[in-house]
Amino acid sequence: MADYLRMLTLELNGQSYSKTEHARALLQTLDGRSRPSLEFKHCNISAVMLALGYPYIDGYKPRGNYQALLADVVAAQLDGNALLQEAAQAAVLRPAADVAVTDGAAVWVAPPRPSKVREAPADYASRFSAARRDYLAQEARNRSLGRAGELFVLKLEARRLHAAGRKALSERIEHVAATQGDGLGYDVRSFEEDGRERLIEVKTTAFGELTPFYVTRNELARSERDAAQYQLYRLFDFRDKPRVFSLPGAIAAHCQLDAVSYLARLAG
Repeated sequence: MADYLRMLTLELNGQSYSKTEHARALLQTLDGRSRPSLEFKHCNISAVMLALGYPYIDGYKPRGNYQALLADVVAAQLDGNALLQEAAQAAVLRPAADVAVTDGAAVWVAPPRPSKVREAPADYASRFSAARRDYLAQEARNRSLGRAGELFVLKLEARRLHAAGRKALSERIEHVAATQGDGLGYDVRSFEEDGRERLIEVKTTAFGELTPFYVTRNELARSERDAAQYQLYRLFDFRDKPRVFSLPGAIAAHCQLDAVSYLARLAG
């Protein structure tokens, strides 16, 4: 676990390291554990990290079904790890600049398989810790990153329509989050090749493809009302190598939705 946190700190700081070398050194200190079992445990730790509001190591995709003891130990290790906390804080608040789309086709990937995303989702477990920090929520509020992702999608959509011979449609693409405000339930109004509207909500992260994201009640409602036109573009690894997958239609059809905040009014 300590080795995982060291690697994550290096990754968040943009410092290079070798997973292979770390694994080789770690296996020498363990009694009879194989490389696959070590990597499986790292994937368990990744799942705990996400549950605690931290990013995870790229390449160790989260796997559920971990023991409650693992979550408790990871939480305890995180509470006393000031260096990792500083690295995570800096990573989620770092500004993002607009970037070019160099190869529109290579940017697109298939959505993660449902078995990876929905593997034994755990029930909500309260953790009343004064030291808890939800870095993923902070990244979701990073307006610079969100705007850079939306601008990237604007260019991606223009390329798609240009390639289809629909230049006139590409010129009508609108960044509605900037021109009309963010209350429409989507960020970009684009078009299908036949002229029908495509309503795109953009969710951007600098971390891996399985990083959870936040949606508003308004976005959920729009995705249900206009399911035939609606697409959520999940843009990930934005600072390193931007890639994107699409979730078409109602968001609830693709995602497990967990309530994390409520608007409270006095009863009666």
